[in-house]
Amino acid sequence: MAKTTLPGSAANPLAEIGLLIYPGAQLAAVHGLTDLFEVANRMLLTHRPRDVAPLRVSHWQLSARGTRVERVFESQPGNHEQPDFLILPPSLGATSSPEATKHLALWLKEQHSTGTVLASVCAGAFLLAETGLLAGRSVTTHWSQTENLAARFPELRVEGEKLVIDDGDIITAGGLMAWTDLGLRLVDRLLGPTVMVETARFLLIDPPGREQRYYSTFSPRLQHGDKAILKVQHWLQARAAQDITLAAMATEAQLQDRTFQRRFFKATGLRPLEYCQHLRVGKARELLELGHRSMEQIAWDVGYQDPGAFRKVFHKVMGLSPADYRHRFNVAPLADRSVRSFESRGTPA
Repeated sequence: MAKTTLPGSAANPLAEIGLLIYPGAQLAAVHGLTDLFEVANRMLLTHRPRDVAPLRVSHWQLSARGTRVERVFESQPGNHEQPDFLILPPSLGATSSPEATKHLALWLKEQHSTGTVLASVCAGAFLLAETGLLAGRSVTTHWSQTENLAARFPELRVEGEKLVIDDGDIITAGGLMAWTDLGLRLVDRLLGPTVMVETARFLLIDPPGREQRYYSTFSPRLQHGDKAILKVQHWLQARAAQDITLAAMATEAQLQDRTFQRRFFKATGLRPLEYCQHLRVGKARELLELGHRSMEQIAWDVGYQDPGAFRKVFHKVMGLSPADYRHRFNVAPLADRSVRSFESRGTPA
């Protein structure tokens, strides 16, 4: 696979996406993702000035002695800093033992602690779970491995029916070929829906029903350098921002209330309660896209006892009412038409 140097890419890449070649990793997915991001770079340069820095892709694996993780490939030359995203590709073989992946799990946890977003595809979720970062979270993997993953890591909420679960700082994708869905999700997140759709079209990948075309996924700032605030962000992600108070967030950060609020806003660009709203709306979007539950149920599931308050927050964040969002983006089979939800009553947002 030849390297291609794009103008302006070396000095200031938009983001670096690392692919971890762990024992048994499917190399076809590693090279396929590398090519997918290269195509996305080319699509980007057809829409924006040529001095816009594209994505840089790097490959990582254990050293010969197995004691450290090394960068073994990069699509663009540049500063050797940590990647913004790290992807654990799928595997065709048996899942690795904890002993075989101990150094990788520790390295992944260290990268995550300083702001790197971690992502897995298929059986890559097993290695990601070894880090301990998935405890209490909803995750997905290949349908044939859901029982094994749940048995080996009972602290996880394994939802094998879902193709991609995006928690902002951690993303898991399901089937063996779901690396295409994950790749498009990151292209949408980093380069926007237009580049994502054109990338999918060029590669003959069908994005409808899989990707959000018109509204960007909430992408929290994680590489701001404030460890106390990053700790709170990870804490909120794991709890889906439910039953959280400002005082509890300040306590988790070990900061006084005013100091916490000031540092949180500086690091994330959002006030703490606004940030929680974005996280809750993100969960609600997933429920609206993939099911037919009533608005009352969805409001309750994402932490709102008052459905009216939920509708107002959703509209504020998304620019659409929950009913309009479901109408545009719901992809679940319409098997249950008996649900009586707010949208059937025409309640305004």
